[in-house]
Amino acid sequence: MERTVVYALLAMLFAGITAVIAKLGMKNVSGDVALAVRTTLIFALVWINSLAFRQVSELKLLTRNDALFLGLSGITTFLSWLFYYRAMKDGSVALVSTIDKASIVVTILLSIWILKEPLTWRLAIGGSLILSGLVVLIWK
Repeated sequence: MERTVVYALLAMLFAGITAVIAKLGMKNVSGDVALAVRTTLIFALVWINSLAFRQVSELKLLTRNDALFLGLSGITTFLSWLFYYRAMKDGSVALVSTIDKASIVVTILLSIWILKEPLTWRLAIGGSLILSGLVVLIWK
């Protein structure tokens, strides 16, 4: 199995675990406070990881464009997490997480349009199935 697939599967596993344990941690606080606590720890762990693997030296390789796009990615990550945690505070973890994961459809469309990645029949069918599942979940 390719390393990329292994990493993606591990990301999937930890994302699934994250949603459930985050909900357990929000019994007495708002989603916003829960997000602040989680993000503070993430910030520290990301820097520890970068320092441990000596990747901090790569900062000098960042171009202005790289920094702009990474900054924009940080803003969209914040907005995604903000609304995700607000939804999870009061909603069903299974429903909120499933709807959130439908962001894959947005990613597919933007990767084809902006990054010029190819649309394969497997990607089209997979994206369509995800979109169909989303419709089933939110249909009243």
